[in-house]
Order: sequence, then structure tokens, then C-alpha cells
Amino acid sequence: MENSAVAKHIKTNGRVSIREGNGRIIELIIPTRWNEENDSPTGIFLFFDLFQIRSVTEQFSEVSLDIVEYATKATIYHSPVNRVLQNGPKVNGNVKFAMIRNDFWNKVLFAFGQPVIYQEKEGVPADFETKERFPLYGPDVKEMFLSPDGDVKIIKA
Repeated sequence: MENSAVAKHIKTNGRVSIREGNGRIIELIIPTRWNEENDSPTGIFLFFDLFQIRSVTEQFSEVSLDIVEYATKATIYHSPVNRVLQNGPKVNGNVKFAMIRNDFWNKVLFAFGQPVIYQEKEGVPADFETKERFPLYGPDVKEMFLSPDGDVKIIKA
């Protein structure tokens, strides 16, 4: 699977399906192409760079940014949605996001160059296939709520 081919596919079609190393199908979607009727409200924004957080959440405190920057384990964060975000999965005024640090998947995201929304898909053919496991499927994935004020709540340890 070539990163440039994946990036070209998502730019052309607005989404791409990938069979990852565990055999699951993941779908990466451009936020403007996310559809409330057909896509998952529990989708997760994926970032390859810390500064991308500002595109979907309210302004973060230094404490919250440090937590994301220095996290060593795969973590899904919940945070209040940025008022300018027009399209994407939101639940009760919050969005979910994850910084992808895994070298392989980070390069896939970097090749596209902007945040994408991840969701699991079943019963669809994969556009691409890789032996690399997607990092948010591991048993040690954490979940935390981060407020713009620096309040932190552990959802799943």
C-alpha cells in the first residue's frame, strides 16, 4: 500500500476503505464529505500533527496540549467542539480525536495532509490493504476528556 495512492484516492473520492492488519475495515473520510445520515456519529478525527487539534476543538490550555503531546499510549480524547466546525461527528457538543504516532499510519495521514475522520466499516470492499495494525484497536487504548480549561477526566484507563 503506497501512501501517495491512498492520499490520491481520498482526495478524489472523499473517503477510502483500508483493510488493516487485524482484518478490520477502516474508513478514512474528509470532514467535508462526512454525512450525518450514513456515517457514524462516533467517528474519530485523526491527526498527524498537534496543531491540527485547533481545527475541531475549542482553544486548549497548555496543560491539555501537554497531555496530548507527551502521551505515550494510543489515546482517544473527547473535547468540546470548535464552534466553526461545520461537518463531522459530534455527540453532546463534543468531538473525539486521536494523535496517530504509529510511524506507518502517521505517514498515511501526512501524505493526505489534513485531518480525516476514522470510522469502522463492515460489509464493504477495501480499496487498499496493509499488514500494519491500526493503533486504536489495541487493548491498551485509553480514553480521556480534556476541557479547554485544563480539566482532565479519565474515561477508560
